[in-house]
Amino acid sequence: MDLVKSHLMYAVREEVEVLKEQIKELFERNSVLERENAVLKSLANSEQLSQLTAQTGATAATPGSSSTSTLQQLQPVPQQLQPPPQPQPQTQLDASQQPQPNVTSA
Repeated sequence: MDLVKSHLMYAVREEVEVLKEQIKELFERNSVLERENAVLKSLANSEQLSQLTAQTGATAATPGSSSTSTLQQLQPVPQQLQPPPQPQPQTQLDASQQPQPNVTSA
């Protein structure tokens, strides 16, 4: 009986270690995806975000849709979220005004 108990305890410990590793990997993947999501949201305008929300809501409401098909449908969305480049307005400066440097943070 002790042999069976020790064998089961060993198997359970081994499975727990595998699951802990999977949980760690999933947490890391989740963090990466949350950062990517934040970047994409910051680059998108409100109209694009509302279209994405409507699209995901319609996909979720469709019976029989799986998360895999939802992910496949949303794959091209990050390319659509990039806002078009906006032209810089051409203004003439007075002699007293100095042009401001264009500083962006990385």
